[in-house]
Amino acid sequence: MTETASASAIAPSRTVAVVGTGTMGQGIAQVALVAGHRVRLHDAVPGRAREAADALAGRLDRLVDKGRIDGAARDAALARLHPAADLAELADAALVIEAVLEQLPVKQELFSALEAVVAEDCLLATNTSSLSVTAIAGALRHPGRFVGLHFFNPAPLLPLVEVVSGFATDEAAAVRAYETVKAWGKTPVRCTDTPGFIVNRIARPFYAEAFAVHEERGADPATIDAVLRECGGFRMGPFELTDLIGQDVNEAVTRSVWESFFQSPKFTPSLAQRRLVESGLHGRKSGRGWYAYEAPGAAGGAPSKEAGRPAPRTAPPAEAPAAVTVVGDLGPARDLVAMMTEAGIDVKSVNEGGPYIELPGDGQLVPADGKTSVEFADVVYFDLALDYRGATRIALSASEDTSERAVSEAVGLFQKLGKEVSVIGDVPGMIVARTVAMLVDLAADAVAKGVATPEDIDTAMRLGVNYPLGPVEWNRRLGQDWAYDLLSALHERCPTGRYAPSLALYRQAYAGDEETGS
Repeated sequence: MTETASASAIAPSRTVAVVGTGTMGQGIAQVALVAGHRVRLHDAVPGRAREAADALAGRLDRLVDKGRIDGAARDAALARLHPAADLAELADAALVIEAVLEQLPVKQELFSALEAVVAEDCLLATNTSSLSVTAIAGALRHPGRFVGLHFFNPAPLLPLVEVVSGFATDEAAAVRAYETVKAWGKTPVRCTDTPGFIVNRIARPFYAEAFAVHEERGADPATIDAVLRECGGFRMGPFELTDLIGQDVNEAVTRSVWESFFQSPKFTPSLAQRRLVESGLHGRKSGRGWYAYEAPGAAGGAPSKEAGRPAPRTAPPAEAPAAVTVVGDLGPARDLVAMMTEAGIDVKSVNEGGPYIELPGDGQLVPADGKTSVEFADVVYFDLALDYRGATRIALSASEDTSERAVSEAVGLFQKLGKEVSVIGDVPGMIVARTVAMLVDLAADAVAKGVATPEDIDTAMRLGVNYPLGPVEWNRRLGQDWAYDLLSALHERCPTGRYAPSLALYRQAYAGDEETGS
């Protein structure tokens, strides 16, 4: 951090106020307290601020028990913590962060009242995850000092903070907010005021494509989750993750982003998820979502445990082919050539044509490209993997017309390479490939529209939702034509506009063609 940047952070000697004392408000207050600030807590409900202060004392006690801080640090922090019964007590704040109801009129009324209390140099910030920062600031006399500070739950543990500039936010205010949360030990990223900001905008396909494959009867939730974890490298699958988040919460965010983008087909919500929400099947907290869970204990509040998740669809053992021919460059899957040789399969290579692996029965094993098996004589598709060597599961897709021999040889080949194999329906783009292609497309579009830098997008997606790679880095590894070509094929087969490559992706692919002279 440069001396100039460091100087722009709010000094620890200044007061930070937090309005709203729910889980998120308490978490943000804890972060500011541990960073050395005097913290004032306020809540519109009488007595809530005092209750929150007591809860924070318990949080700090647990940090002492875990050896994260010592008793003296806890006592000093508690001495800096002050419940505030009235907004007027926040007059000395250098920064006020709200974490109240996600309702625009409520937030606007709060900040209008705060303007009459705090000094002119006080930074005002909202922790909103779904509302427009610009709209909240629209009711203010001085919107230039207003920013979004979107912490992720639990705020004390998760490092990412999205620093959001509204239409009227002064650059100095955004820099000051950025440097302050950085001084608190967080990893801030900058973005403009776009629906969903970075994470909630770009992450939509991770859920939407999985739900679409399920709705198309391509695979069941357990199989899709397993493929995205064990082949795609994601920490959790979308079905288990939305059960954890809450189906009502996740669906509401998806619907909010969709409506904010004027019902763009890129963000169309899932009807299957809507039916879950309408049925009250909200996931772990309700005892059932995509999966069934045991009810919490009588005391309540404890996360419910799984009652037994269905096993993913896994193919029975099949005989591996003794020899295959690799036609053309397998691109992201080129490691398979060496892996097959190491496994004792005789591999012959042909440079021109392809890309595919020719099987002994004349079937072709083809990397997912957005097309369907039914279009060809005897084609089995295989899905994209984060790392083909490290993947423990591979998905294959075939049509009803694909020969049993081709499917069996394809299954046996990947089993020979030490993989579990899931055979899914004839779904264009399969599971991992179409998900990654859509993530790449939304990230490219966001960069082109100035939402955030490529570096901040990748940081946000890795830290905010634990992706194994940021979409910009994934695009770099796959090649600048890969996502465009796959989405173009998908769009041809599903011409709703959802899979139409963005102009940014088109320009990227065209630039690649110009460089190669093709």
